[in-house]
Amino acid sequence: MVEIFRLKVALRGCMCEDFSANYCTRALDISGNASLEKLAEAILDSYDFAMDHAFGFYNNLNNHYESDEAYSLFADFEMDDPIDSKSVKKTRVSSVFEKDKTMMFLFDYGDDWIFHVRCLSVGSPEKGRKYPVIVESKGKAPEQYPDYEEEGITKIMPKFVRW
Repeated sequence: MVEIFRLKVALRGCMCEDFSANYCTRALDISGNASLEKLAEAILDSYDFAMDHAFGFYNNLNNHYESDEAYSLFADFEMDDPIDSKSVKKTRVSSVFEKDKTMMFLFDYGDDWIFHVRCLSVGSPEKGRKYPVIVESKGKAPEQYPDYEEEGITKIMPKFVRW
């Protein structure tokens, strides 16, 4: 029988700033048979982000380079990866998550969008419901590509050293 995983996703940071644990969260229900690639797509859709960069899931929430469990798009393209990661296309949600387990989802290795993904529960599917589905949304998602000129780049980016 297919199990449904309820995952709480919390945006925790990006290259320019860190966010509190409850700044902007989403709860998603997704089939345990879905790939981690489909989970990444569902997470990004829930934040209105385009899926236009590489990504990975890591068990070290503070430093993905020190993870001993890693799944990345690099493995799918057989690219050099500093971590011995596994495929996000071939790995199923059910083989990674269990109740109370948290993984880091790192999207865009340049901007370093960091999300914590915690499994809240595992249950049965609702008849007639299509998955994945957003079941809760708190907080307004930041822009994936903010217009730094409009906001004043010095407010967001550190001052550059002038030669």
